[in-house]
Amino acid sequence: MKRIVYLLFLLLLPLHMTAQKKEISQAKANIKSGKSLDQAEQAMRKLLADSTNRNNEKIWLTLFDAVRKQYEQGNEKLYLKQGYDTAQLFTLTKKMFLVLEGFDSLDAAPNSKGVSAPSYRKRHAAYLNDFRPNLYNGGLFFANKQKYGDAYPLFDSYIDCARQPLFSAYQYADSDKDLCEAAYWAVFCGYKMQDPERTLRYATLALCDTAHYNLTLQYLAETYKLQNDIVRYVATLHDGFARYPLFPFFFPRLVSYYGELSDWNRVDSLSTLALRADSTNQTFLFAKSTALLNLGKYDECVALCDQIIRKDSLFPDAYYNAGLAYYRRAESLSKLPLTAERKQKIQSNYALARPYMEAYRKLKPDEGSQWSLMLYNIYLNLNMGKEFDEIDAYIRKNKGN
Repeated sequence: MKRIVYLLFLLLLPLHMTAQKKEISQAKANIKSGKSLDQAEQAMRKLLADSTNRNNEKIWLTLFDAVRKQYEQGNEKLYLKQGYDTAQLFTLTKKMFLVLEGFDSLDAAPNSKGVSAPSYRKRHAAYLNDFRPNLYNGGLFFANKQKYGDAYPLFDSYIDCARQPLFSAYQYADSDKDLCEAAYWAVFCGYKMQDPERTLRYATLALCDTAHYNLTLQYLAETYKLQNDIVRYVATLHDGFARYPLFPFFFPRLVSYYGELSDWNRVDSLSTLALRADSTNQTFLFAKSTALLNLGKYDECVALCDQIIRKDSLFPDAYYNAGLAYYRRAESLSKLPLTAERKQKIQSNYALARPYMEAYRKLKPDEGSQWSLMLYNIYLNLNMGKEFDEIDAYIRKNKGN
């Protein structure tokens, strides 16, 4: 049976070879005439899809000529300001690289003695080296149009040249000053696509781009969070904050993270470090006031809130923190054995809380869940009948909201 199959194979082989030669010949004719180039390209790709044709140099080289001719025609149309899609030119550039990189693995295959002596590498590398900037520029072209899925493969191909044996003579890893920035743009595009694998592929190289270091750390942090890798997420936030304390991304998220853990000592220490970088920054001052509030350091909290309010009288949360500091002190005192002196201190703290909480209400009228019950208790303890009746009516009316 095996002998019959083998004989059939030998009988069919000449027919297969004839059909193959015919397709290659037709493709070359199309390339020469400059017509039906896409058909020539697809015919060669179809041949290469058959594993028996993978080592046929003629097919690979004919495929490259078909793609190159398309590029040349498109480039000419652009030069002559004729109608042509610029995006297609960048796509064809990438195709040329992929074809010759694939061919190079065949060209450089060791001979029977184990020696690799590629015949085309030098000329092919020299040819593509002139077009390599088009990969980078094409990536920027698509990124600026927010077509990140189209941009990423171009940046990927540009960077990948540094490891391709085809370009070993150019030593891009050492000589290409744009390599790190291309990696940054690859990270950016991967991040925009919410694709962690692509975002992280060139992360290490992207961190060599000092001009975008802070942004790269931001994209990496958000990617780690997307992966639920909290350890790396927090570590990256700390790295970013240590290097760029004034960059608006890292500090708020560290405060949020430790705040959710009720680790207010950590929030306090982070705020202190941030204030060393900018002692008047309202965000830093407010974060520290929140830490002090939750650590029970009420006088220090109010002092910081007053500092914020002096600079910005419309900062609502500063009023809230100060009011809450006095309110909590009054509550904590009311839980102790009641003496005349202690009762006076309770009344005094409710009285001090009142103007802050009323100011917060005025600035945040729709945040009733934040201020209504506290004002209710303040008015009740201060025996303010008119104000108490008003807030009581408000709470009844908005019950359930």
